[in-house]
Amino acid sequence: MSTAATTRRSDDATVRRALREGDVQAIADLHRRVYGPEYGRNEDFVASVRRGVEEARRGGWPQRSGAVWLVERCGRLVGSLALTDEGGGVGRVRWFVLEADVRGHGLGRSLVAELLDEARCSGMRRLVLETFSALTAAARIYRDAGFELRWSREREDWGPPVTYQGYELELL
Repeated sequence: MSTAATTRRSDDATVRRALREGDVQAIADLHRRVYGPEYGRNEDFVASVRRGVEEARRGGWPQRSGAVWLVERCGRLVGSLALTDEGGGVGRVRWFVLEADVRGHGLGRSLVAELLDEARCSGMRRLVLETFSALTAAARIYRDAGFELRWSREREDWGPPVTYQGYELELL
């Protein structure tokens, strides 16, 4: 796992590679701010994100395995991306979200590229992720990085129905 604490970005955002007190809630709140208004995701979705982050943290993430990228601008969390170690050489890409004002500048691609490097350096052989079809820009980043769509199904428990999707990438 990388120990770099903060990296400066050209768009005046910084990327922090360590969790701090309050980040679990901040990641959940970020998902609420972005996915609520833009995609109709409800509080069950936000609670699911929070539970997932808490569970990963209790398991030692990111200190013992996996990694986190937290994007901040003016002291406010505006993006996140995480890699969790699922065991057996499998990593999971999680909690990828960027507020609208930091999108479109290559930051998402850069973060995913760093995640792929981290996964390879950690000895992961395969990456999996789950997303929903409305996130077309993220899906384009995933496909461009080599991820392949493996499954789709309808999901209705987090707000209006969405097509939930699973992607995988075999790391060489």
